[in-house]
Amino acid sequence: MFIFLSKKIAIPNNVKLRCASWNSEQGWIACGGQHGLLKVLRLESAAQTDGKGPRGIAAASNLTMNQSLEGHNNAVVCATWNANFKKLTTSDENGLIIVWVLHRGMWYEEMINNRNKSVVRDMKWTTDGQKICIAYEDGAVIVGSVDGNRLWGKEMKTQLAFVEWSPDGKSLLFVTKDGEVAVHDAMGNKVSNLTLYAVESRGGGNDYKIIGVHWYDGIEGHISQEAPTLAIAFRDGKVQITRGRFDENAVLIDTGMELTQVRWNNDGSVIALAGTQVDASASKSDAPKEFNVVQFYDPFGRHLRSLRVPGSRIEALAWEGTGLRICLAVDSHIYFANIRPAYKWGFYANTLVYTYNRADQIENCVVFWDTKSDERCTKYIRGLLAIKAAGDNCVLVTKIYNEDMGTGEVNGQLVDDEQGVFKEIQYQLILCDTIGSPIESKIIDFEPLFVSMTARHIVAASTDAIYVWQYKNSSAKLTGLVSGSQNQDTMDVSTISQLLQRGGGREKAFYIDETQGNDVEHFRYVSRQLEDPICAICASDSWIFAARASGLIHCFTLPHISLEMKYIVNCRPQFLALNCNSTLLSVIDINGLLTIMEVGAAGSLNTTQGKMLSFEKKDAWDVVWAEDNPELFVMMEKARMYVYRGLEPEEPVSSSGYLCYYKDLQVKAALLDEILANPEQPDKNMVIEFQTRSLRDAKALLDNVGLAEACEYIQDHPHPRLWSLLAEAALDQLDFGMAERGFVKCGDYSGIQYVKRLQLLNDRVKQKAEVAAYFQNFDEAEALYRKIDRKDLAIDLRQRLGDWFRVVQLVQSGGGSDDLLTHAWNMIGEYFSDRHKWEKAIKYYAQAKNTNALAQCYYAMGDFNQLEALVNDIPESSPLLKEMAIKFTRAGLCQSAVETYVRMGDVKSAIDSCVLLNEWERAVGLAEQYNFPQIENVLTKYANHLMMNGKTLQAIELYRRANKSTEAAKLLAKLAKEVGKNPLRAKKLHVLAAFEVERMRKKMLDVSSLTSTKGTTAAQVTAQTLESLVQHDAATGEDRSLDNPWRGAEAYHLYLLAHRQLYGGRIDRALRTCLKLSAYEDILEEREIYSLIALTAFYTKHYEQCSKAFVKLETLPGLDDKELQAMSELALKIFTTTRTEHQDPTMRPQECPNCRCQVKEWDARCGNCSRPFPTCMMTGMSIQTQSTKMCKACRHVCIEAEIRDQKNCPLCHTPFSFV
Repeated sequence: MFIFLSKKIAIPNNVKLRCASWNSEQGWIACGGQHGLLKVLRLESAAQTDGKGPRGIAAASNLTMNQSLEGHNNAVVCATWNANFKKLTTSDENGLIIVWVLHRGMWYEEMINNRNKSVVRDMKWTTDGQKICIAYEDGAVIVGSVDGNRLWGKEMKTQLAFVEWSPDGKSLLFVTKDGEVAVHDAMGNKVSNLTLYAVESRGGGNDYKIIGVHWYDGIEGHISQEAPTLAIAFRDGKVQITRGRFDENAVLIDTGMELTQVRWNNDGSVIALAGTQVDASASKSDAPKEFNVVQFYDPFGRHLRSLRVPGSRIEALAWEGTGLRICLAVDSHIYFANIRPAYKWGFYANTLVYTYNRADQIENCVVFWDTKSDERCTKYIRGLLAIKAAGDNCVLVTKIYNEDMGTGEVNGQLVDDEQGVFKEIQYQLILCDTIGSPIESKIIDFEPLFVSMTARHIVAASTDAIYVWQYKNSSAKLTGLVSGSQNQDTMDVSTISQLLQRGGGREKAFYIDETQGNDVEHFRYVSRQLEDPICAICASDSWIFAARASGLIHCFTLPHISLEMKYIVNCRPQFLALNCNSTLLSVIDINGLLTIMEVGAAGSLNTTQGKMLSFEKKDAWDVVWAEDNPELFVMMEKARMYVYRGLEPEEPVSSSGYLCYYKDLQVKAALLDEILANPEQPDKNMVIEFQTRSLRDAKALLDNVGLAEACEYIQDHPHPRLWSLLAEAALDQLDFGMAERGFVKCGDYSGIQYVKRLQLLNDRVKQKAEVAAYFQNFDEAEALYRKIDRKDLAIDLRQRLGDWFRVVQLVQSGGGSDDLLTHAWNMIGEYFSDRHKWEKAIKYYAQAKNTNALAQCYYAMGDFNQLEALVNDIPESSPLLKEMAIKFTRAGLCQSAVETYVRMGDVKSAIDSCVLLNEWERAVGLAEQYNFPQIENVLTKYANHLMMNGKTLQAIELYRRANKSTEAAKLLAKLAKEVGKNPLRAKKLHVLAAFEVERMRKKMLDVSSLTSTKGTTAAQVTAQTLESLVQHDAATGEDRSLDNPWRGAEAYHLYLLAHRQLYGGRIDRALRTCLKLSAYEDILEEREIYSLIALTAFYTKHYEQCSKAFVKLETLPGLDDKELQAMSELALKIFTTTRTEHQDPTMRPQECPNCRCQVKEWDARCGNCSRPFPTCMMTGMSIQTQSTKMCKACRHVCIEAEIRDQKNCPLCHTPFSFV
C-alpha cells in the first residue's frame, strides 16, 4: 500500500482540536476542540458533468459542508456517529452530551443530557446503531437506545477510560485507568477479565497505560478466517491484536513509538497506529526531536507503511468509509491522507481478476471479469494470499491446512513421508485460465510473501528462499499438459530440445544465498532468520531479480537457475520492475522514491554498485514498462500518472487507476477503487485507456495537416503503432506508396500484400470499396459495389464476413444462384444451431432441405414425433437412418428404433436395440419373424447371469418381457418355495406363477389366429392344434408345479385364512379351513399344518381331530427325543384334563347333493360317490348346495352370500368385473 498527505484544513482562530470522527456511510466528518468548537464537514469529489474527468481520489475534493454546531461551552472531547440512523453524539469536558440530527441539510439538537457529576470518557454505538454505551470517568455506565430511552445503568468501582462493543452487540469491553480490560455481557454483568499478552511480554508491572481499543465489526467480511479483529494499544508502543475475547495466539506489535490512537479501516485489513517518535538520527548533544508518525500494519502484525505528519501531537484519527482516506486532527488543523491499497488483482487476456470479501462467506470471492464481453465468473477461494497475472493465465496463491497430517494424506492424496515432509501449514499456487478454471497447482512449504509472474514462469519467494515454476515451455504449451510418461524410444528431436530448454525440470527451489537452483524434489525447506531478508522480487523471460533489505540485488538467469550478478543500491527496495528487454530495472523503495538502474550486462559474482540513471521521482507507488519498447514506461505518483519516453515525461494525467499494461502507446488502467465499491456489478467504464502524447499528436497531424508532415513527425518519434497509423491514413486516401512505406516500417507483411492487391485493381471505386471493407465500413463498401452494378462483389464481401442474412437478401433481389441461396440458408441455420436456437435453425434448414441438420435439431429439442416423421422422407440407403436409429435407441424409443433399422434392412441391429432397451418380447418376435435363433442363447445367458448375481426377480421380469411364460412360472414357483417362511410373499409368487402358466396355455391353445388367416385349411388348423397340445404337455410335464399351477396359491391362501380366522375368534371356521390343509402336505410343512389343526381342534373341542393331529405330529420324521417327549406330555395333559371321550361334538348333518350320504362340513369330496366339493376361497368352507360366484381370472369359486361386499377375488385379487 502507499499513503500520502493530500489536503489540509485549518481551524479558525487556531482552536486546538481534541476529537474527530468520520461517518462511514454518508461521509460527514465531525471535529471537536477547545472552547466548545464543534464542526461538521463533508468532502466530495468534484467530478466533471460529462463523467470523463478524473474519478475517485484523483478528483479534486471540495468542502461541500462546513457547519459549526453550537451547544457546547467547553472543549468537546468525544464524538461518535450512528451511521444507520444518521445521528451524531458529542460530549464535552463538563459531561454534557448532545445528540444531533440532520434536518433539511442542517444539523440540529435532538436530545441533551448532563449528569453533572463526571466527564464522559468514551461513547460507542453498537454495529446496528440500536444502542449506545456511555462510560464516565468516575465509573458510571449508561446504556441507552437510539430513541433516547435509558435501558440500564451501572456504577463501576473503578475509573473508566474506554468502552467497546463486540461486533454482535452481546458483550462490552471496559478499559479502566489502571490498565485492566473487563468483559461484561450486554446487561452489564461482568464475565471475565481479558488477558493482556502485551503486558505479560514486557515482564508485567503497572507502569503501562492503554490509549485505545477498537474491535472491527466484520460488517464487510474478513480478509482471512483467522484474521484477528480486537486491537488494544498501549502508550509505550505495544499493540495486542486477538481473535475475539479468547485467543492464546495473540498478535503482538512493538511500534517503537509513543502511541496516541488506534483504529481499524473499513474492512479490517489495515490497522492505523498514530503517535510520536523520537528522531534517532539526531546528534547526542542536541535535544531529542519528536515527530508525528502514523504506522500501518496488517492484522497479522506485518508493517505496511509509515506516514510522517507535521505538528506537535495527533489528537484523533478517523478512516473514511471506503478505506481510501484518513483524517488526522493535529493541533488546529485537519490533515487528509490518500491511501492506495495493495489490492489482490491482475489483468491478462482482457480479463480483470480481483477479490473482495463478503460477510456471509468464509472464503474470499474472486471475480474473473472479461472486460470485452462483460461476462463474470465468481469463484470462492479459502485462504487467498495473492493474485498475479501474465500472458493468458493467472496464479492464485492460497494457504492450506493439512488436517490429515500424519495420516499419509495431503489434500486427499497419499504422500510418502519417509523424510518427514508433512507440514501443518502449506501454500498452494493455482494456475487458472480466464474463467477461473484451475489448470494445474503446486504446493510449497514456505510462505510466498513475494510473487512475480511472466508468460512462462511463476516465481515465489519468502524472506530466505525462492521457488520457480515453469508452467509453460518455449513451444507455448502448458507444461502440465505435456505427457510425462512418453516412451524414450519414441522421443523425437523436438521433444529432447524442449526438455533441454526447460533446464532439466519444471520446478526449482533454492535459498537466496545459493548460486544454483535445485530440483524441487531435492529441496527440503527449513526456515531461517536472516539479518538481510528478501524484500522484493521481479522476473522476465530470462532473469530473476531478488532484492534484500540491505539494498543488495541478486540476479539469476532463467530458465536454468544460476547466480550471475550482484548489485547494491542505496535504499531498501519495495517494488522492482524490468523493461521488455531486461536492460533497465526500476526500483521503488520504502519511502516511495523511484529510481532506474542499468542491468543485464555480464558481470562477476562480486557485489558491484548499481549504475543508476539520472532519474528520481518521489511519492511513486507503481511503475509499468512498455511491452514493445524498452525506453517507454508509465508510473503513478500520488494521484497522477506520468508517461515517459526515455527519461522525458509527458504532461501528467490525474488518475487513481491501477496500471494494467502499456502497449502500442496506450496505457490501460483499472479503477479498482470504484470497481470494489460495487464488485458484483462492475462497469466497463471503470477500465480506461490513456493515449500517449506522441499518439495523440500523430492522430492530430493526420486529421488536420497531411500525410507528409505526419510522416516527418513519425520519423522523429518512431514506433510501430505510429507507422501503422500512417499506413491506415494513407490507405484511406488511396496513397498506396505512403501506405506501403508505413506497413514496411511497422513490419506488417500482410498489409504490404494487401496494398499490392489494391494496386492491381483497375477501378478506383473498387479500391475505395476494398479500403472501406478493410476499415470495417462494410455497408459503405457494399454501397460502392452496388453503385457500379457489381452485386456479385457485394455478395462475395458478405460471404467473407459471414453475414448470411444479407447474402439471402442480395440473392433474393436477383444477384445469385439457387445453390448459393441454399448454402446461405444452411449457414443461417448453423448460426442459430450454434446458439442453441433450434426452432429458428429448423426454419432455415427446412428451406435448405438439409435433412441431416434437421435431424440434429429435432433431437436436440427432444421432438421425436418430428424425427419419426422425418424417417419416411429419407432414402433407405442413406447412412442418416442409422444415426437416427441410434438416437431413438438412446432416447429409449424402441418401436421407432426398430422401424428405422428394419427400413434400412438391418434386422440384427433392431434386435440388439430391443435387447439393450430390455424389450425382450419384441426382440423374440423379431427373431422369430426374421429367423434369428441366436436370441434364445442371449436370453438364456442373460437370465442365468442375473440369477447368479441373486437377481431372480429381474430374471423373471426378463422372461415375461420375452413372452417366456413357462420359464417365468418355473422361477416364480422356485422362488416361492425358497420364501416359504413368509406365507404371504409365497402366496403372491404362486399366484404370479399361475398367471404365467395360464398366459402360456392361452397362447399355445389359441387357434383363433390360425382360423382368421386366409388360405388356412382345416387340416392345417388340426395339425397346429395337436402340435400346441404336445408343446403344452412337454412344458408342463417338466415341473409338477406347472401341471396344477393354482395348487400352491390355494395352499398358502388357506393357511393364511386359517390364521386370520383363528386370531379373529372364528374358531369353527378356522377348524374347517385347517382340515383342508392336510391335502397340501407336498407344499406346506406337515408340522405347521398339524400343529395348526391340533390347536384349532382343541379350542373347538373337536378332540377326535385333535387326537389325529397329535398322532400325526408324533410320527413326523426328524423329531428328536426332546421334542417328541414334549409333544407326548402335552397330548397327555390335554386328554387327561378334559376327561372326555376322544370324539368330536355332534354337528348339524350334511348330505351329499348327489347320493344323499352323510358328509362332514370339511370334506373335500363325498366318501360314497366321490363327488368333489369345491372350496370357498372366502371362508374355506366346502361348497355343497350354496350359490357360488366364479372368478374369471383364476376360475375359483366363492359362496355368493359371503362375498356380497367384496369387489376382488380373495385368492388372486382380480376384480370380479374383470373380463
